[in-house]
Amino acid sequence: MNNKPKIINKKQMSKVAIIMGSISDMPVMQEAIDILKGFDIETEVDIVSAHRTPEKLFDFSKNAHERGISVIIAGAGGAAHLPGMVASMSPLPVIGVPVKSSNSIDGWDSVLSILQMPGGVPVATVALNGAKNAGILAAQIIGSSDKCVLDKIIAYKEGLKQAVLKASEGLK
Repeated sequence: MNNKPKIINKKQMSKVAIIMGSISDMPVMQEAIDILKGFDIETEVDIVSAHRTPEKLFDFSKNAHERGISVIIAGAGGAAHLPGMVASMSPLPVIGVPVKSSNSIDGWDSVLSILQMPGGVPVATVALNGAKNAGILAAQIIGSSDKCVLDKIIAYKEGLKQAVLKASEGLK
């Protein structure tokens, strides 16, 4: 019997799973996909409903780390149980994106469902429809141990700074 630890190469570990409770969340979650592509970080995208496909949710949450996923971004609207349920079963960092949906109470139900997690089950939470920031945060998590990604984040933030300075100069 082979008891050697399974070794996963570094490139494979720089993968982010982006999941959502419904296809209607895709326009919001696309911003996370786009920003991660800009940092050359591989993504895996899927629909995993906490309420309609609980078996899929359990399988995804318990096994994502074995498939080379480093960070999970989970977007959900309404009662928004998806990010918290994933975080309860996965050893990976989970970033929750509250989505303002058609059955939402101005998005507050989603924000509070993701934000108010019990001790021991953390979910990093971004603003309502804040998938772009979720993608940036996922890249920063990966960048803490991957210099190539870190350098891209540094360049991205410098670009943000330069855009503000250019706009400021345009006012003078």
